Amino acid sequence: MSLGCAWAQTRDCPARPYPDTEVKNPADLTAVNGVLKVPLTLRSREMMELPFKACYVYEAGSAPMEAPTLRLDPGNLLELSLTDRLTYVRPHTIVLPSSAAPHDPCAGGTIETTSTNVDFDGLNIPPDCHQGEASSTTIENTDPAFDYQFRIPADNPPGMYWYHPHLQGSTTLQLNGGASGVLIVNGMEKAKPEVAGLPERILVFRQQFEAPDSWPPDDYRFSLNFQTVSPAEQHWPVIRMKPGAREFWRVANATSQAFLALQVVFGKSAQQVNLVALDGVPLQKSRYLGTIELPPGGRAEFIVTGPATGEAARLLQTEFETGPAGLENPPQQLARIVAEDGAEEPPVPAMASSRSSEPGPWRADVALVEYRVTALRKLYFAEAPNGTNGPTKYLLTVEGQAPRMFTPSEPPAVITKVGAVEDWIVANHSGEVHAFHMHRIHFLLLEENGTRLPNPELRDTVIVPAWDGIGRYPTVKLRMDFRDPRTAGTFEFQCQISHHAEAGMMSRIRVKP
Repeated sequence: MSLGCAWAQTRDCPARPYPDTEVKNPADLTAVNGVLKVPLTLRSREMMELPFKACYVYEAGSAPMEAPTLRLDPGNLLELSLTDRLTYVRPHTIVLPSSAAPHDPCAGGTIETTSTNVDFDGLNIPPDCHQGEASSTTIENTDPAFDYQFRIPADNPPGMYWYHPHLQGSTTLQLNGGASGVLIVNGMEKAKPEVAGLPERILVFRQQFEAPDSWPPDDYRFSLNFQTVSPAEQHWPVIRMKPGAREFWRVANATSQAFLALQVVFGKSAQQVNLVALDGVPLQKSRYLGTIELPPGGRAEFIVTGPATGEAARLLQTEFETGPAGLENPPQQLARIVAEDGAEEPPVPAMASSRSSEPGPWRADVALVEYRVTALRKLYFAEAPNGTNGPTKYLLTVEGQAPRMFTPSEPPAVITKVGAVEDWIVANHSGEVHAFHMHRIHFLLLEENGTRLPNPELRDTVIVPAWDGIGRYPTVKLRMDFRDPRTAGTFEFQCQISHHAEAGMMSRIRVKP
């Protein structure tokens, strides 16, 4: 046996669930005395008979955990150390880390498919190396453990966030391999008392590609908590509930490019679920919906009432229109829901510490709706051919500036200052749907296609529909709030389809103190 094979067998990703088995919540890691210490190793595996795997592994005790859920109260300190031990270069080739002297990850470097870093979507943390910097920090598989350390803001909204790689040239491959996990800021029961005491179900959708380094992908399947969804073979994950039970579902779209349109269906009827939060922020007013749409990177938290004993029930992906140039996103069943008296309920989450902030400090959106804006900016997504046989150019451009594909060395496209409140109108000039994502802050979604929304909500990722090639360009109007001094710094905004962002559909903003 070669050294490479021996290393792969002893340092592989943990086993993932078999098809047709019960969906279980990811393992939990919870802050102790205000601090959560998390050592993670990013590993990989690629073999002839298996899709590529990339995995965040927490090694504690006899059984390693993959992609644990990180739970913190507002004000807690996260100390996450990441060791990069990715070992692939091309399919079916394993290369061991060398003994070369480690470089300084904060100084960047050449980005290989084995390079990585971590982004914490939705958290307003400093855009500095070892904290929230997410485009030039470059961790190599020859480096020692790299430490991230930051404090969850004391006024951070309670809800679901997620962590994942965010480095141009390696993000899509690693994300498709499964490198993602969720972070929960405790305290939702303070903002939404209706969830108090309910069993909590964590559901993370990912994609599993047969050829992860090809684009467009030749074939992919969803996975749910790492269990593959296989409609053609009629293999689906199983969600077991007590008959008629109410549960608090927290769902993350951790795919690289899929738009979800989720329904809980009993028989042939879509059920109304009680939506309480989006993108980690409690809604001003909870509302009942039959379909919940989530762009890549989007999160939704809602209350579900289970079916009766023996009632046919499913979790479905309905048809989602991706546009005339968009990739196919067909309807399909994602899981079976089975009601049984003996079903084991998921745990009820612990309540946030009494030291956590009381509900309300994130509720700036009420006053923000009528706030006097300091600037109006217009931006647009566009795609263009890159020569006769070249790849498509993916562009995110501020009107008045020359269109260009993003590179990490370019200056910020937007410069503003602390205290500004700006309206951004984002248009889609392309024939496929995009997802606008802003790092570090949430924005207020005010309008869609010029129509004012009756209940604007804070988001960090929003769908911008495809242009049909005939009528007006689809638009969304977003209110950006830079009044908080913690927004100072330089950070990214982008299309949240990771391949598009890596291919140039990204830009930067600098907020001056």
